[in-house]
Amino acid sequence: MDAEQFLSARFGELLVLGLLQTFAASGGIGLLIGLERERHPGATAGLRTFALTALFGTAAALLGELGDTPWPTAIGLLLVGAMAVAAQRRAAVPSGDPGTTTTIALLLCFVLGAMVWHDLATIAASLAVAATALLYFKPELSGLSTRLSRRDMLSILQFAALSLVVLPALPNRGYGPQEALNPHQIWLMVVLVSGVSLAGYVALRVVGARHGLLLIGFLGGLVSSTATTVMYARRAREEPAQARASALVVLIAGCVGFARIALVAALLAPALLAQLAPALLAGFVPMLLAGLLQWRGLPAATAAAAEPTAPEVGIPTELPTALTFGAFYAVVLLLAALLTQWLGGAGLYGLAALSGLTDVDAVSLSSLRLFGVGGISATQASIAIALAFVANVAFKFGIAGWIGGRPLVRQCGAGFLASAAALLFAVAALQGSAGAIVATVAPSQ
Repeated sequence: MDAEQFLSARFGELLVLGLLQTFAASGGIGLLIGLERERHPGATAGLRTFALTALFGTAAALLGELGDTPWPTAIGLLLVGAMAVAAQRRAAVPSGDPGTTTTIALLLCFVLGAMVWHDLATIAASLAVAATALLYFKPELSGLSTRLSRRDMLSILQFAALSLVVLPALPNRGYGPQEALNPHQIWLMVVLVSGVSLAGYVALRVVGARHGLLLIGFLGGLVSSTATTVMYARRAREEPAQARASALVVLIAGCVGFARIALVAALLAPALLAQLAPALLAGFVPMLLAGLLQWRGLPAATAAAAEPTAPEVGIPTELPTALTFGAFYAVVLLLAALLTQWLGGAGLYGLAALSGLTDVDAVSLSSLRLFGVGGISATQASIAIALAFVANVAFKFGIAGWIGGRPLVRQCGAGFLASAAALLFAVAALQGSAGAIVATVAPSQ
């Protein structure tokens, strides 16, 4: 097959249009990365060089496919690398930067151009956006390393070990009642919860208190809404004038818990989300509205004087913390499976209300797991999670009242009480729907 026949077979009647689209996509990728490099004073390559490099990669891949050989792409990559290194050696950079970043970006641009030819344009474009973001946010990324302590870096390395070393080595099979105890699944939940908390922790360390109370509440809720509640309750007690600001952070942090479980349910049990979402929204919306009302009612002078402080929380991926959560989750999961077998839904609901006082994640993940293995119904799982949130909301409201005193309770009490009441209403609605289903099915049997 000659070149014309090959191209006709690849593009059919739209030969020219198809080629133009392919090279246009490749040129766009080069221009995107080159636009960022163009504004960098120390870079020896800019818009034109990167666009031409991407087009070169596509052309080399085309020639390689025509000749059924990888050599054009390989030689092209070597040439781009050699020319980039030679250009950097000739350029006099006052800062002493050897230009390694630009060299790697050029090589990546060539490879992305080759990927476009091989029908990987979407992936190539996504990688181009990610690469451009990494290049553009150099100051922020450099500042990140200075804000993270040695202990923080150790925690990140421990999380990598938990997810990349320990997780693959665990057996992926069920043990115990209803085969609910799956070591791989249990540790996967540890990695998932720890990963979300670690992301919030790192963001909290990087952002600090520079961007206001709303963001502090959100990030604090990602790491630990209970720890955030304790800290700002103490602040409200020490500075009663800041009770409204403290209530705002506490309420926003409490909202995040509902969003976290909704995200986890969407990942682990999407079939449950349609029934669980109304219950989570029932608890989420009143607390969010109460928080936003506190925010709108916060005078500018008070907000400026509040000086938001990042919550002091433990590192969520330290090995003792991860092991403790894993053990607690395994115990709750085992008890949930046993109580469901012995007492049905009542046993599970009692456990949810008890363990939800201190930790919503463990009982929620246990309910999702039991639902996944067919141990409980969607209604039972939703009711258990909702009851766990009722207990947790009540517990944090108790913390706010005990530590923060009347000033904080006056500001956030309505949000907590409305959230708990809405959750109980959602539980009653779920139980009513379950009873209706039983009543409908029973006569047919």
